[in-house]
Amino acid sequence: MAVVEAYAELARRVLARPARLGRTRMVAVDGPSGAGKSVFAARLADALAALSGGGRPPVVRTDDLLDGWDDQLTFWPRLEEWVLAPLRAGRPGAYRRYSWVRRRFLPREVPVPVGPVLVVEGVSVARAAVRPELTLSVFVTAPASLRLSRALTRDGSEILPELRRWHAGERAHFAADGTEAAVDLVVDGAPGLPHDATRYYVRRP
Repeated sequence: MAVVEAYAELARRVLARPARLGRTRMVAVDGPSGAGKSVFAARLADALAALSGGGRPPVVRTDDLLDGWDDQLTFWPRLEEWVLAPLRAGRPGAYRRYSWVRRRFLPREVPVPVGPVLVVEGVSVARAAVRPELTLSVFVTAPASLRLSRALTRDGSEILPELRRWHAGERAHFAADGTEAAVDLVVDGAPGLPHDATRYYVRRP
């Protein structure tokens, strides 16, 4: 049965767990496009900031690391080199954002400081290769028709051919990786239960 849970309580659980990426607790928010990963990651980061009384933990979105549509799953070496390896060694990381308009990486670096928590959000971020270093892994899901509608509303109908390819790639990856069965928490990105969505999320069984 689905259960309503508080972001604040989840933040407490994250901070109570051990750091596994050097001194940093890495939270991976995975799931298919349009499921609600970005919203979940942002609200969890806000809850972590409120609980710690310090700064908001960095949220790295893998959409910013993709070298275009064809880089759906092969961006990982970039994330490893720019962010994960430095934090693992206790050093700050930094990455350059990809511009989907200019179709290139921008020169300005986005710093990723060493801190108690790092939130990484995007398709495949809870993949098997990184699970030993994750403090918390989350899979956000929603019905395929709703996810497609959300993506088209956000990015425009002209992306539909690429989006269909993208969805096929997601399905193949999640099936091969067994992501949803392996994560700590599965979140309903289109819940029917009434709740205050700014403070609570719905956990799926």
